[in-house]
Amino acid sequence: MSDVTRLLSQLENGDSSSAEELLPLVYDELRKLAAARLNQEKPGHTLQATALVHEAYMRLLKGQAEDWNSRGHFFGAAAEAMRRILVESARRKDRIKHGGELHQIELPNDVALECTVSAGDLLSLHEALEQLEVEDSSAARLVKLRFFAGLNLKEIAELTKTPLRTTEREWAYARSWLHRAMSG
Repeated sequence: MSDVTRLLSQLENGDSSSAEELLPLVYDELRKLAAARLNQEKPGHTLQATALVHEAYMRLLKGQAEDWNSRGHFFGAAAEAMRRILVESARRKDRIKHGGELHQIELPNDVALECTVSAGDLLSLHEALEQLEVEDSSAARLVKLRFFAGLNLKEIAELTKTPLRTTEREWAYARSWLHRAMSG
């Protein structure tokens, strides 16, 4: 009887300490299985092979009532657990509250808002900026510094004592928020 089959049998008989011994023996194979599953997913999938392995392993141990009669049976159940995790993840991402109906559009970070705007656009921007200030005052402040003061993101980060990466993320959020507010 192989070590994996022996440990599976011990798990089946209630020996929870064998779970710790089992993982190192099956980890590499589970990782390969997870990587193969993830390669079949659409690009941009956020779940990583390591996380998929750990989640599947935890689910397998939770359902210890299984009769693990062989190594193949265990890996078949692991593959099924991974499939279910990926399906749950896909369903979660497709929900409207998780942005399922939205499509990501890449906008360049170094593009400042146009300084030459018509009076109507300026009023529209002003109204949208007031709404943004109610929802997120720091994002509104960033827009004011960028649009009206003409500062770049690095200067704003230094001025506000905020990490540049945080400032960049907040700028991306503020731009998309204003674009949505002003266009519809």
